[in-house]
Amino acid sequence: MRTALVLLFLLAVAAIPGSILPQHSVNAEAVTKFGADHPDLAPVLARLWGFDVYSSPWFAAIYLLLFTSLIGCITPRLAEHARALRTPPPDAPRRLERLPQSAELAVADEAAARAVLKGWRTVRRERPDGTVTLAAEKGYLKEAGNLLFHSSLLVILIGVGIGAQWGWHANRLVVVGPDQAFCNTLQQYDEYGLGPQVGPADLADFCLELTDFQAEYRENGSPISFTAAAAVTDSQGRHLGDHTFSVNHPLRLSGANVYLLGNGYAPVLRYTDAKGVTQETVAPFPFTDATRTSQGVAMFPDANGGDKSAQIGFDGTYLPTRDKAPYLVSDFPLERNPVLVLTAYRGDLGLDAGITGSVYELDKRQIETGRLKRYGEAKLLRKGETWTLPDGSKLEFVGTRQWITVSIRHDPGEQIVLVGVILLLVGLPLSLYGRRRRVWLKLHPDGTAQAGGLPRTEYPGFEDEFTSLVERWRR
Repeated sequence: MRTALVLLFLLAVAAIPGSILPQHSVNAEAVTKFGADHPDLAPVLARLWGFDVYSSPWFAAIYLLLFTSLIGCITPRLAEHARALRTPPPDAPRRLERLPQSAELAVADEAAARAVLKGWRTVRRERPDGTVTLAAEKGYLKEAGNLLFHSSLLVILIGVGIGAQWGWHANRLVVVGPDQAFCNTLQQYDEYGLGPQVGPADLADFCLELTDFQAEYRENGSPISFTAAAAVTDSQGRHLGDHTFSVNHPLRLSGANVYLLGNGYAPVLRYTDAKGVTQETVAPFPFTDATRTSQGVAMFPDANGGDKSAQIGFDGTYLPTRDKAPYLVSDFPLERNPVLVLTAYRGDLGLDAGITGSVYELDKRQIETGRLKRYGEAKLLRKGETWTLPDGSKLEFVGTRQWITVSIRHDPGEQIVLVGVILLLVGLPLSLYGRRRRVWLKLHPDGTAQAGGLPRTEYPGFEDEFTSLVERWRR
C-alpha cells in the first residue's frame, strides 16, 4: 500500500509538465510557438519528452509500476478475504470479561438470543459441559469495499491504457454551409493525435456538414445555450441522419463523438482585382472574446494573375454589435450593429515558402522583411458595403456565416473507465463506513449468560452497539 501511494504521488508529479507545457497531442501549434519563443529550451524539453509527457517512457514506467503494485496489493488480500468468508467466526474466548466490551446477563431462551443477532453471521457451538456459545460477526463489506475500491483503480488504469493505445482525437474549425463540409480524414483536420495502435485507415467513415448554429445570450451578454445542427453522410454520400448537439451533449456517431467547443463569425468577402477577376472567400475570425469581438485574416493569393508580388491579404477585426464609443469594441455577442474593420496588405503572402504557418494570421516574417506591405488606410465596412483600393480593385463585405470548433474523439476505453468509476463510488463508502466486529454469547446450563464484544477495526460506536445488544438480550 505504501508503494502504491508513493507511485500515485509520482504519477501526479509526472503529470505536472503535461499541464504546464503545450502537448503535441493537444495543440501542435502551441508547441511550435513555444519552440519559436524559447529556441534554446525547447530542444532540451523535446529530448526529455516534455511535449509528449503522457506517451513518454518515464510516464509509462510509473504507470506500469502502479499497475503492477495494485495487482500485488489486491491479489493476496482478495485470497485472504475469500478465506475469511469461508471461515466461521471463532469460538468464544475462555474469559469474555477481558474483552473491550463484556457483560453478565440472564438469557432464558436461545432462540430469542439468536433473534437479536439477526443480520449477523452466527455460528452455534455446544461444549461438553452443556454450555452453548453463539459466535457472531458482522462487517465483511468493509474489506469487500476496500478491495472493490482498489480493483476499480485497476479497471480505470486499464481503461485509460486502452484509450491511450487505441484512441484518437482531432480538432477542426467548421463553418455553416455545404461548401465547408469535411470528412473524417487526417488531411481535413487542423490538428490531430492518433494512438500508437491507430492508423489513418482505422478512422470511422463519416462526413459532417454544419447546417445551422444557434446561440442564446442574456442581456448582460452571458451565454444561455449553444446548439449546432449537422447533416451526417458517409464517404459515398449516403445520408446517415440529421443531428443536433450542444456543449454538454455531444454528437455520438459510430466510432467517434463530436464535441462542440467554441464559436464565432466568419466574414464573407468578395474581392475583384484590377483585372476584373472576382474571388470570394469565407474567412473565419478565430481569435474571439466573450463579446465575440474577433480577429482574423482573409487572403487572396490568386489576385492579379497570381503574381506573388501583388497578392492581397486583409487583417481585420469583426464586431457583432459595435459600441457607440470611439473604441472598436462590441457590446453584445449577437449581430445587432455588425461592422468589419480591415487593413489591406499587398505583396508576397508567403504561402509558398514551405514554412509551416497559420491560415488565420498573416506571416509576420513577410511583413518584417518588407515582402508584404500595408496597402492604403484601414477601412470600416458594414454588410453590403464595398471598399475601393488604390489600384482600383474592390472588396465587398457580403455578410457573415457562423463557425464552430469541434473536437472529434474516439476512446475505446471510456466505457471501461465508466465501470471503474462506478465501482469506485460503490466501494469507497463501504470501505470508509464499514465496521467489522465480533460478539460472543455464552449460555450456561444454569440459565446465566455472558456476553463479550471485540471490534476488528477502529469503531468508536461499538460500545453503544454492544450495549444495545445486551439490553435486547436482557428483555
